[in-house]
Amino acid sequence: MEAAEGLSLHRRLFSQGPAGKGIPCLYKDASRGANWISKPMSQSQAISSELFRLTQDLVNIPSITGEEEACSQFLANYLADRQWKVEAIPVSQGRFNVFATHGHPEIVLSTHLDTVPPFIPAREDAEFIYGRGSCDAKGIAAAEVMAAQSLLDEGVSDLGLLFLVGEETLSDGARAANETPRGSKYIINGEPTCNKLALGTKGVLRVDLRVRGKMAHSAYPQLGESAVEKLLDILADVRKLPLPGDEILGPCTLNIGVISGGCAANVIPGEAQAQLLFRTVPRQSGAPDLKSQVEELLRGRCEFEFIRDTPALRLEKLDGFETDVVAYSTDLPSLTNWGQPFLLGPGSIHVAHTDGERVRKWDLQQAVALYGCLVRLLKTRN
Repeated sequence: MEAAEGLSLHRRLFSQGPAGKGIPCLYKDASRGANWISKPMSQSQAISSELFRLTQDLVNIPSITGEEEACSQFLANYLADRQWKVEAIPVSQGRFNVFATHGHPEIVLSTHLDTVPPFIPAREDAEFIYGRGSCDAKGIAAAEVMAAQSLLDEGVSDLGLLFLVGEETLSDGARAANETPRGSKYIINGEPTCNKLALGTKGVLRVDLRVRGKMAHSAYPQLGESAVEKLLDILADVRKLPLPGDEILGPCTLNIGVISGGCAANVIPGEAQAQLLFRTVPRQSGAPDLKSQVEELLRGRCEFEFIRDTPALRLEKLDGFETDVVAYSTDLPSLTNWGQPFLLGPGSIHVAHTDGERVRKWDLQQAVALYGCLVRLLKTRN
């Protein structure tokens, strides 16, 4: 495949759009480098059917973070049955990542198997697959498996699949995998990017606060010390912090996600807590360090702990791929030993984590082709 043709190939393949009107485009243009998806229509329909079935099978296995074992085992068995060499990478008691290879894995496709709560079983209609994880990120896992299998069928070798636990909280699965890299040159991570190649991701800085006060009868507030009022003063000052921006990733943002405290309306509260999460951007030269600023503001006023500090990432642009910037973080900052990172996947982050989570079937099909295009392009660099 000529590099320029491979880069813009997906635009030709999907020029007609979903709803059945453009599906034949998936299987034409073999003479221009798309032979890996130029399959007889009956075979391509079988691939799509398996893609949708695998997505729903994965969704129907509850895998809220910390409870991923059954889903990991299912996918490990699925890949082993298809002649992949499968390894379990231990993470914690009863939890493991799934790593599958054919040959020496120069390029690895990866995503996560854990979900946020609550579990929502799969259902489908003509256009969408619904359920917890359908978009984030079990549909992505299914698309990566189908893409890798199709590439193998076309003679492309030296591929890996890495399916991680723990992404939705502390990326402990990614950190465990990073301790035992396998020599890959590239890692293609899957998250909902609307099938656009991400140019960057924001980082995460999470800090948890605990404020102590003194309980008293609310009729005699002078005898107590309100932990809630102290916490409100601290949060007001945190909100006044000047937050940095980035020309690509946009502004750093703050979310005061959880506030709790007190025990009754007629009791001066003796304790209060809050959880804060900053979506961070790269630090500019000469600019103050945000974590240090937060620490200085909190010191001596409350107990605090930095729970997560994940850096922002800037990623390579490839001509011909539609691009976007995402405001969320991923496992990629914790996978630094797995090669140059790329980020792409079907689905919209706007419906992830919602009670209406869903992924369009057409987008899953498109993702299979896009992952194949990206792998073949990266193979030309080796």
